Amino acid sequence: MDSRSPDPSRTAGLAELADEIAACRRCPRLVAWREKVATERRAAYREEEYWGRPVPGFGDPAASIVLVGLAPGAHGSNRTGRMFTGDRSGEWLFAALERAGLSSQPVSRSRADGLVLRGAYITAVVHCAPPGNQPSVAERDACSPYLVRELALLEDARVLVALGKFAFDALCRHYDVRPRPVFGHGSPVRLPQGRHILGCYHPSQQNTFTGRLTEAMLDEVLSEARRLASPRPGPAGG
Repeated sequence: MDSRSPDPSRTAGLAELADEIAACRRCPRLVAWREKVATERRAAYREEEYWGRPVPGFGDPAASIVLVGLAPGAHGSNRTGRMFTGDRSGEWLFAALERAGLSSQPVSRSRADGLVLRGAYITAVVHCAPPGNQPSVAERDACSPYLVRELALLEDARVLVALGKFAFDALCRHYDVRPRPVFGHGSPVRLPQGRHILGCYHPSQQNTFTGRLTEAMLDEVLSEARRLASPRPGPAGG
């Protein structure tokens, strides 16, 4: 998917927001947990220096497709400092994005691995790794202003792919969708101005190991996202 050159002020705005997110210390429980994990480390990554801070979104500032997850993984994004980078969920997601023509490569191991998103942007509802992958309602609400500002800056976004029910509900809340739709894989929600939310099972190990989410299912959602994000042809001239 071709992406247009973004307004420089939008790129600067996203960079400023990323810096602000990375410095955030609003939620004491999340601050304590992410720093504890970064200090104790998993044995396989004992020699690595963990990021250990909130993880900003990243991608194409002119993206027409925005993927929204729950929160960084303790030993994935909390280690690497980039969303969905360095764990099994990311392996699934970036392989699918590459197949869909939205990523320059199918593997994402670090912030410096050269991966570039084209026409896509990845963020999360909560920017700190939460204990048990379960942020509280108060923590979700404390992080909500970041998502609001991010989506406002990503003004070319036509499709929001919600990776899991938590993200789906957060997006429906953000856009004040009523009545609140039921989450399901591939569930579409039409928004004003030709925008859409698409539900997608999260590419967690629990979902991929059990077959609840397959590669084909993930590919189908991204294919539909591309279709919905594509410009509609105008009326033929006479």
